[in-house]
Amino acid sequence: MIPRNPINRKFALIVFGLTFFSFSVSAQNGQQLFSTNCASCHNVFKQLIGPALANFESRGPWADHNNLYEWVHNSDAFAAKNAYTKDLKATFSGTAMNHFPDLTPKDIDAIADYINKTAAAGPSNGGPNPPPPGPTTENKNWVIFGVISLIMAIIALILMQVNSNLKKLSDDHEGILRPDPVAFYKNKVYIALITIILFILAGFYLTKAGIGLGRQQAYEPKQPIYYSHKVHAGINQISCLYCHGNAWESRHAAIPSVNVCMNCHKTIQSYEKGPTLYDADGNQVNGTDQIHILYKYAGFDPANSTKWNPSMAKPVEWIKIHNLPDYVFFSHAQHVRAGKVQCQTCHGSITEMDEVKQFAGLNMGWCVNCHRTTKVNFNYTDSTGNKFYSIYEKFHNDFKEGKMDSITVKDIGGVECQKCHY
Repeated sequence: MIPRNPINRKFALIVFGLTFFSFSVSAQNGQQLFSTNCASCHNVFKQLIGPALANFESRGPWADHNNLYEWVHNSDAFAAKNAYTKDLKATFSGTAMNHFPDLTPKDIDAIADYINKTAAAGPSNGGPNPPPPGPTTENKNWVIFGVISLIMAIIALILMQVNSNLKKLSDDHEGILRPDPVAFYKNKVYIALITIILFILAGFYLTKAGIGLGRQQAYEPKQPIYYSHKVHAGINQISCLYCHGNAWESRHAAIPSVNVCMNCHKTIQSYEKGPTLYDADGNQVNGTDQIHILYKYAGFDPANSTKWNPSMAKPVEWIKIHNLPDYVFFSHAQHVRAGKVQCQTCHGSITEMDEVKQFAGLNMGWCVNCHRTTKVNFNYTDSTGNKFYSIYEKFHNDFKEGKMDSITVKDIGGVECQKCHY
């Protein structure tokens, strides 16, 4: 009878512990999932492109999460058989929710749990902006997982060495002659094992770092003038296209000139009635002082406004936040005008931001996923839709015959390499 090796038990426990821990930390964080997939159209307490989500389970069919899973995976298919969602779509001018087939039921439950907890905590009472976000919970979990895995590996190696020494003592006691064990640092098996582990870890982190080169999600630089989109686009309802008119007709959204700012601020010379302003560090900002910084760039003297010469204005050195690699083609006009994409889809809840930060990762996977689920403004009839799409005769026929219920960007080549790379 072969005696049981106690070390095997320990290894089994170690493997089980690592497996269980890896399962726990890899579970998606509800807040991060909400920020990535939902926040561009939804807020827990405010209506944006879509309805506010507080207490959503008490409305419509959402108390049954099976309905919620169907809705998130394919909102059009679910709306076709549910009166509540048909009315919801009509309330928001026919705007349909994007499809998220990659979200698992556990992901959707995590988002629902985050919404419920946020709603229970109540809306923010104003005050300073939160500090710039640090590493996400998911990233922190991976660090913890890596540290614990390393500790477990060291413990396992120590136990293996202890087992070897105990076996040698037992053999010596029984008079069994065996060669002395090879020192740990000379053991070829250990050396090879450590080398492989280090090679895998180095490859993983180098690849991850390489993929992340040039990405700057949550980037929030300090600008030469404190400009609050919350005050301008949110509270005062200034259209995005008033300042970024190029987004309607060209590739770039462009930065408004100082003279565009002065169209309003020749008259609005102080900040008095708006909410208290805070920078990203929580320091209070004097809005009137910021207006006067603008006047320095414009060469404008409030005491002699009639003598102002717009040609003397100097451009503000704004720091660009959203950058794409040079090998990527992106047209604002194609998305904003032809595709009817809302600014918040890519830029987040811009009407709630004081100092703007990069909301989305803007990586290729993020763009491709949007192309796979976003419907184009297809020319389904002779009177509505983008007439350009009339060239897709096959899709028109398939739609009329019921083979397709909608056309996505993917269907018209939106995931082909040459569409964005040249």
